[in-house]
Amino acid sequence: MLPGSIQRATLFDPSSRLRTANGNQPSIRATNVNHFYGAGELRKQVLFDNNLTVFPGEIIIMTGPSGSGKTTLLTLIGALRGVHQGELSVLGSPLHGSSRSQLVDFRKNVGFIFQAHNLFESLTATQNVRMSLELTCPHNTMRENTKISKEMLEKVGLGNRTGHKPKQLSGGQKQRVAIARGLVHNPKLVLADEPTAALDEQSGRTVVELLQRMASENQSTIVIVTHDNRILDVADRIITLVDGQIRSDALVKEAAIITQMLAKCSVFEKVTPRTLTRVADEMTIESLPAGKQIIRENDPGDRFFLIREGRVVVKRGVPEIEVATLRAGEFFGETALLTGQPRNASVYTIEETLLCSLSKASFQSAMNESASLETEIREAYFERK
Repeated sequence: MLPGSIQRATLFDPSSRLRTANGNQPSIRATNVNHFYGAGELRKQVLFDNNLTVFPGEIIIMTGPSGSGKTTLLTLIGALRGVHQGELSVLGSPLHGSSRSQLVDFRKNVGFIFQAHNLFESLTATQNVRMSLELTCPHNTMRENTKISKEMLEKVGLGNRTGHKPKQLSGGQKQRVAIARGLVHNPKLVLADEPTAALDEQSGRTVVELLQRMASENQSTIVIVTHDNRILDVADRIITLVDGQIRSDALVKEAAIITQMLAKCSVFEKVTPRTLTRVADEMTIESLPAGKQIIRENDPGDRFFLIREGRVVVKRGVPEIEVATLRAGEFFGETALLTGQPRNASVYTIEETLLCSLSKASFQSAMNESASLETEIREAYFERK
């Protein structure tokens, strides 16, 4: 059960998402959310038992086929539609059962960006953006709101278009005005439906970098519905909807870090990067306090463990004798899974530890895939001969 000889990880920063998840309340919590369109015989269900938890500071990209329910779920989160079945709490407010006035107050903390620009043709870019501030920050003076609006237009690359009306702007420029309007009041939640679809690469990058700063500096939650593969790199998580149901919820950045850590584990040296990525996505991550026993000597082996952060101590015998200390990037638990024998030591946390674990079935599946790959390579080489 003792670890193989591997390089200890020193290049990984602590996961802000995990620390946020351990310390703060979710900004979005959906439980068994269903939604329907129509009534009577024409009633059609479009969302099916969706569960979702999102924390402050996370950037979520929601993707999936057209008609899969992405925009419907987005509008439920923004309280633009009522919750038919299930529970949905956003920014600490339960949206199921809320009154009309409560929903109006709630929406003041949300920034909406939709494909349809919905700009007022008779107003300049500055005036369109300023309208958002007049609704959400009524105590500001007009001069203050005008100044803030122009600064936001500058941030989206329209500093030289502040006095232009929509008919004087291109489609991409109109979209950036709409984005500025949705972000100008520093909302705690941003809901964006295809925000970069009409933008060129440089303008799109400017917008997503602005969203990244809001998530990092203001702990704003960003939810983006998109088919734009150019911006996938900003996502903390990618959620995939298919036929009205969340089918996949991948913690992208954390999975990338764990994949790199797994690649340094000798037990996975013959496993392909694709398989390692799948393994990382299947791992469970939990925070354990100091002094917590993780496994017990002589118990059957049921999981593989990778230390994400913190330290553990390995002990054997009666009375127990310390035989090793393991740190971030090191692993344990593989011997019992590989041999089928009971655990040959006990393991305890020394300090607060983030621990990734993998089920026996997933571990063995990865081992089988590496064996199959080696066999295929040998057979292919033999055929070439």
